[in-house]
Amino acid sequence: MNRNFSFTIFSILLLFFGCSPAIQEFVSNDVTTQELQQHIKYLSSDELKGRKSGEEGNILAARYIADRFKEYGLLPRGDNGTYFQNFSFVSTMRIGPKNKLDVFHDDKIKTYSLNEQYKPLLISVDTAITTSLVFVGYGISASDSLHYDDYSNIDIKNKIVMVLRYSPDTSVDSKFAQYTSMMAKLFTARDKGAAGVILVTAPPGEKGDNFISSDDPRLGSSSIAVVSMKWTDAVLMLNNAGKNLHEIKQTIDKEKSPKSFEVPDIKITLQTQIERIFAQSANVVGYLPGADSVLKDELLVMGAHFDHLGLGGEGSGSLKPDTTAVHPGADDNGSGTAGLLEAAQYLSSNSQRFKRSILFIAFTGEELGVLGSDYYVKHPSYPLDKTIAMLNMDMIGRMKDSILVVEGMGTSPDFEKLVKRENRDSLTLRLKPDGFGPSDQASFYKKDLPVIFFFTNLHSDYHKPADTWDKINYAGEQKVVELAARIAIDLVNVDKKPEFTKVVTSTPMGMGGDRQSARVSLGIIPDFAGDTPGMKISGTRPGSAAEKAGLKADDVIIKFGGKEIKNIYDFTYMLGQSKPGDEVEIVVKRAEQEVVLKAKLEAKQ
Repeated sequence: MNRNFSFTIFSILLLFFGCSPAIQEFVSNDVTTQELQQHIKYLSSDELKGRKSGEEGNILAARYIADRFKEYGLLPRGDNGTYFQNFSFVSTMRIGPKNKLDVFHDDKIKTYSLNEQYKPLLISVDTAITTSLVFVGYGISASDSLHYDDYSNIDIKNKIVMVLRYSPDTSVDSKFAQYTSMMAKLFTARDKGAAGVILVTAPPGEKGDNFISSDDPRLGSSSIAVVSMKWTDAVLMLNNAGKNLHEIKQTIDKEKSPKSFEVPDIKITLQTQIERIFAQSANVVGYLPGADSVLKDELLVMGAHFDHLGLGGEGSGSLKPDTTAVHPGADDNGSGTAGLLEAAQYLSSNSQRFKRSILFIAFTGEELGVLGSDYYVKHPSYPLDKTIAMLNMDMIGRMKDSILVVEGMGTSPDFEKLVKRENRDSLTLRLKPDGFGPSDQASFYKKDLPVIFFFTNLHSDYHKPADTWDKINYAGEQKVVELAARIAIDLVNVDKKPEFTKVVTSTPMGMGGDRQSARVSLGIIPDFAGDTPGMKISGTRPGSAAEKAGLKADDVIIKFGGKEIKNIYDFTYMLGQSKPGDEVEIVVKRAEQEVVLKAKLEAKQ
């Protein structure tokens, strides 16, 4: 969908939802606890229903922010003279109308009931096949490390395989642990040549006896047809072929030995269709021009994301996925959004003092993988080479013991001294060098821009319905916003813009692409906004194996160690099979060319 059409849809929705509530009770150009509370109470209210990107509450929040920007005298720098920078994204996926599972046996056809006896997974590829069925136990192939291979001496090429959950050993320290995830089993089946997979639930009464699900649109496609089937229906299917699933499972578990076989006299017709649902959302962008005739062409970006998890549920990111309820997101990130609004109001009232300009951006889509900030840096309102730095506020409302985490200190040699100098409230600063991290500053850092990220740390209400406005430490947040505003004033008035430096440090899977349990690190930064088969990266970490091998931003990893990579989970599975010192061949798609690179994997720090 083109951007002009997106603008039309979003504009109509904004008109439909009308104007946002006005700030009436408190009007001050200073950063005040009263106005911070008023902003957060509205943004985290039930009316906004958790502000999920693409939904009504998110639109209402965007309208509210735009109205405040207008009140504060900021100029619109979105699409077509508005404050809104619109884009579309895959918001969810759903089972389409063309799904079918028929089993042919003894000239009889049994049609299985969709959503009752089987259910396609949302990561399934669309397909229509008729072929044989092969039972492959737990679907584990680890002949070298475990001397166990469910695929040994069995032909599954272009056939459907039936796979059990878990492994022959479910103990806490099971040697099978790294092979038991759903994505690991699908990767193995696809790599062995299967045309489709039937994932069987655990027996009734055991953990995992419900349909296996995959509701997160960021998972991407598994590039193989996949359905989940209830244990009882799998038992009946094999009984008709003279096989007892209960006894087979018990034997495998007891002997720790595969018992795979092609199911006799059975043919299966499997048709799967998954629909991708696109939604519209928008960043909100306001501009405060500088006063210097030359330096006003340079600008500082101040940002915070305003989206959250909506009503929660499976695949939403909620840490209570079994609970459908408004996730208010008062701290995450009503607090940062309120801080951005208060900073905008304060700085706008003092703009005659500023040499450079300031761009205030409220980002959407952060909870889906920094989609809004990623879109902005690819479609900036002003050239990125005119942007001097980015200040980000995310979860700044639950300060405890005066502790403030400030990240990005290594992205410019000027930053640590600057932050310490402006810490007039004697906050206990936890300074961290890295520019990457699970928030929007990472999108700017990967474009070689200095960043500062303010954060008052995680808490027990994170990503839960309990993240409410009454738990915010408003006095503490006031100090954070005032500190950020003082730093902003320094940066827009300094004679020379801050120098950029890259930071050599380790990072968790959330931004670094190396799963927590892996022994090795490649050092790539995933691009969660990518919509292409393979593993698209947005950059590499300085000094990493990826950088040394020559990987670049926007490369799409399509092969790793000779195996095809279709999504981020294929990549993390293969990384988990590697060890420090391994030299692996990596094939990337760069523009229209395939480039072959070699990387020597390093021990994860």
